[in-house]
Amino acid sequence: MKPGHDPARPPRDTALRRVSREARPFLRARTGAILRLSGWSLLEFAQTFLSGYGVARALDDGFLAGRPATGLLWLAVAAVAVLPSVLAARGVFGRLADLVEPLRDGLVRRAVARALSGALGRSGDVSTRSLSQVTHQSEIARDGWAGLVLTLRSFVFTAAGAVTGLLALSPALLLIVLPPLILGAALFIGTLPPMAARQRAYLAADEAYAAHAGELAASVRDIAAAGTSGRTVAESRALADTQLAASRSLARWSAVRVVALAVCGRFPPLLLLLGAPWLLRNGLTPGGLVGALTYLTQALAPAVQALMTMLGTAGGRLVVVLDRFTDAPPPPADEPAPATSDGSPPPPRNPARDIPVAELHEVTFAYGPRAHPVLDRLSLAVGAGEHLAVVGPSGSGKSTLAAVLAGTERPTGGAVRWRGRPARPADATSVRVLLPQHAYVFSGSLRDNLRYLRPDARDREIAAMADAVGLDTLLSRLGSLDAAVEPDRLSQGERQLVALGRAYLAAPPLLILDEATSRLDPAAETRAELAFATLPGALVVVAHRLSSARRADRTLVMDGPRTRCGTPGELLRSSALYRDLSGLWEPEEADAVPEQDVPEQDVPEEARREQRRPGEERAIRSTPPPSPV
Repeated sequence: MKPGHDPARPPRDTALRRVSREARPFLRARTGAILRLSGWSLLEFAQTFLSGYGVARALDDGFLAGRPATGLLWLAVAAVAVLPSVLAARGVFGRLADLVEPLRDGLVRRAVARALSGALGRSGDVSTRSLSQVTHQSEIARDGWAGLVLTLRSFVFTAAGAVTGLLALSPALLLIVLPPLILGAALFIGTLPPMAARQRAYLAADEAYAAHAGELAASVRDIAAAGTSGRTVAESRALADTQLAASRSLARWSAVRVVALAVCGRFPPLLLLLGAPWLLRNGLTPGGLVGALTYLTQALAPAVQALMTMLGTAGGRLVVVLDRFTDAPPPPADEPAPATSDGSPPPPRNPARDIPVAELHEVTFAYGPRAHPVLDRLSLAVGAGEHLAVVGPSGSGKSTLAAVLAGTERPTGGAVRWRGRPARPADATSVRVLLPQHAYVFSGSLRDNLRYLRPDARDREIAAMADAVGLDTLLSRLGSLDAAVEPDRLSQGERQLVALGRAYLAAPPLLILDEATSRLDPAAETRAELAFATLPGALVVVAHRLSSARRADRTLVMDGPRTRCGTPGELLRSSALYRDLSGLWEPEEADAVPEQDVPEQDVPEEARREQRRPGEERAIRSTPPPSPV
């Protein structure tokens, strides 16, 4: 078996085949609607037949025979035949709804069923694909299907009327007219698969070049510094050559399609004129020759042109959209997963583990109706046991993101979910703990401060926490857990350690540290973050140092509404801002002095302003004090 071969789907199972399999039962169930539509279309057949036949009789039996009244009568018959076809248009559009609307309704039902199946079977994981299918894609399919039915119906009955008229005038006409029509149609149909393939190749090449150009624009300084301009130019040239080759191949096949249209629409009248002497010698009348030209130029050529244009544009798009609906729905939650590569059964699936602890879906946030959004359609999911770091320049919205994720700020657009459900204030204390930069410590014993979020914590658990977080030094200085704590006599770093210990004991499903370790030295910060990373819940750290980002599973880089998420290695390649932060952020050695031992009054005013960042911290300070979160 070839690599990548899917035994469940044959290699030649193309989109057209899949759509055809779905279409056959749909059309069989609506045979009555198709017959009623055909009945109204018979009027168009009659109008086409009389248009050429009436002209032929008007010449042969009327004007050329010296009877102008007869000629005018036949022309009147041909003209009056247009009226029933105009009246039939109303009936055609009425019957068209019987074919079009059930298609749209069926597609919407299928998309909704898939979305519900995904919500139940994938722990609430519903993508925007279902919404697009219910709204945009179903309307594309509806309009495309309506246009295809109208065009195909018109072609079938127009062509039938023209062929019947040619047979009535002289069967020999078909010997000249049908071969170019058949040849052009076959040539056009043959261009459909390669045109689709060339179109996909061109789009892929265009997307690759656009992505390369975007990365290049953001990395000009790095390229110049590393001296890799030659290699970059070579890569750009290779991508440009690929795109050029794809566009030329697409143009060549487009030229073949133009030839097919010319063969169908232009060759039959030309061959008819070239073969006119032979036809006249074999019984064709002059009126019949003019009538045949009328059929070819006024009926067949426009019908063929419209059909090929429809199939080449809206028809291809219709197949692509319908194929999106033919995908199998997601498996239900109790469906057994496939065995592993060695044949052993997979480990048992835990649906609760698959639900993100916190999730932002297309979230937008602005501080006023006319303000620029701080968050713009941001989607983010953080799972249990995951460590996510958030970095970015001052004022980029990191604290706003923390507040929205914690539910202290409501987004102006989108949805925030905790454990797969909409975030509610009533669930906040059981789901998340948010530690801002300025830790909350109240007057009382150290034990009461540490057990603020978990009153039933035992002394041995507090001792284990103190060892894990790094609170043992403060505990030794105070003497015991029952020692009185006076907030003003604690340094900022010590206050942060107390808040960190309180959060560690609570072990919430979601812990958000909004620069909650900013006054700790690098070693203490590392110790605390590594301790929190061992907890089963999700950890989101608004990083004060880039070392916090390097310890995380993923890093979210924020630059206002623009964001990028990935591992540190991925971000070094894809994010110019992350590379700038990597170069501008002070190394850990620069912070060798423990900041928690420095009284706040000894810190320069400029540094205190930088640490507080009023514009960024306003979302946190908006909550009513006092609050431990």
